[in-house]
Amino acid sequence: MKTLLKILFLLALTLGAEVVYAQKEELTAEEKARIAQQRKVVEELEEQLARDELRLKEIKEDKSNALKRMRTITKQINSRNTLLSRTEGEILSIEKNIALNDNMITQTREEYDTEREKYAEMVREAYRNYRQNNYATYILASESFTDIARRIANIRAVASLRAARLHRIDSLGKALEEQQTTLAERRHKLDSVKGKAVAQRDKLQKDVKSAQRTMNQLSTKEKAALREKLESEERLDAAIDELRKLTKGNKEGASFSRTTSNLNLPVEGGTVRRYKGNMAEITARKGAAVTTIYDGKVVEVKRNRISGQYDVFVAHGEYITSYANLESVTVEKNAKVGKNQRIGTIGSSMNLSTMQPEHKMVFGIYSPNPKETMRAADCFKKK
Repeated sequence: MKTLLKILFLLALTLGAEVVYAQKEELTAEEKARIAQQRKVVEELEEQLARDELRLKEIKEDKSNALKRMRTITKQINSRNTLLSRTEGEILSIEKNIALNDNMITQTREEYDTEREKYAEMVREAYRNYRQNNYATYILASESFTDIARRIANIRAVASLRAARLHRIDSLGKALEEQQTTLAERRHKLDSVKGKAVAQRDKLQKDVKSAQRTMNQLSTKEKAALREKLESEERLDAAIDELRKLTKGNKEGASFSRTTSNLNLPVEGGTVRRYKGNMAEITARKGAAVTTIYDGKVVEVKRNRISGQYDVFVAHGEYITSYANLESVTVEKNAKVGKNQRIGTIGSSMNLSTMQPEHKMVFGIYSPNPKETMRAADCFKKK
């Protein structure tokens, strides 16, 4: 009976090890899928940048096209800054995946060594039993034919277990070889992506210097016209007018009103300043999280055709808040959101005063009454 229990225990250990190994492989597949998705976004940004660069080359270097050239350079800087941010995110993903792969190799190697040691002990025990005729003694000591059958089954189970352990050693050896190959490929990929990031940083600096030179060529009037044009592209008035029709009767977050105040900033660690109309401009560090100011319902998520960044619109009752210039979003249209829920990350932009890239979000708040002026910055003040 003791021998049989020992056999069953060893079999359970073997099966348990197989389950753990399967879980690790599943986790690796999940990581691979995430990196593939990140790579797809980066490729889209690279294609967008190639189009921007081609468009810029087509613009003649004359004074009459200075405004158009400046707008194109500004858009290119924003796209390149976003691409750089995404590339750095890809680097982090690959580095995390490499660390996971390193850990898997260590665990697999430990399991491999353990299995080899256990198998060696089983072989030694089998040899001792063979030399000393223990198996024959074990069978001859049976008390009945039923006992003989049970003991023979035990001996066969031990042999089967030894064969299974040998198969597992072979499987672990192959898995270890595959994991080491994958690790080498990922490290090569990491070197390649890091090289691209360095190249993008160099190009970004060149773009900034080009923008500064072009800006210096513009007259005061032209600079004012450029700022007005770029700011008007950021305004969301037309979209808000359409969304007001969709938010009539909305009950999600209906307790929000024009007197609501003392709310958290929608950008982690952000600095707010007044902006035109019903909007506020919030600057923060790269990658800062963007969160909702109040309970509500996402009524629209759209990609800005000018900047390439995302705009998210949330209805709180019949009030609407807009979160413009997001690099990435984590919510979809019609999703219900809670107060201070993360909806994305802050995007890059061009500061026309310093001619340097920065990270900002344009936040807007709109009343159901189009004639009512709402000061977006006011809802963060204590009253």
